[in-house]
Amino acid sequence: MELDLAAAELKSVLNRLRRAQGQISGVIRMIEEGRDCEDVVTQLAAASRALDRAGFAIIATGLQQCLTDMENGDRSGEDPEEMRARLEKLFLSLA
Repeated sequence: MELDLAAAELKSVLNRLRRAQGQISGVIRMIEEGRDCEDVVTQLAAASRALDRAGFAIIATGLQQCLTDMENGDRSGEDPEEMRARLEKLFLSLA
């Protein structure tokens, strides 16, 4: 299953990933500086949410693509149950 993100979707996902990257850098810096544990955990939780949102956006795009492809007959050779199981596994990997 190949993921083909539209420009707007790609920009949104990349922005979320860059935000998470910045937050993770902030967490590293906070730990190195010996910052308060509560502040570090709060920042880490924000980074985790940003990564989750990027992952969910990618999976949602994949689901939409698969449905569109199935409607157009582009995936006629694929087993729908196998595809569903693969997408479910991807979705649950973020849970």
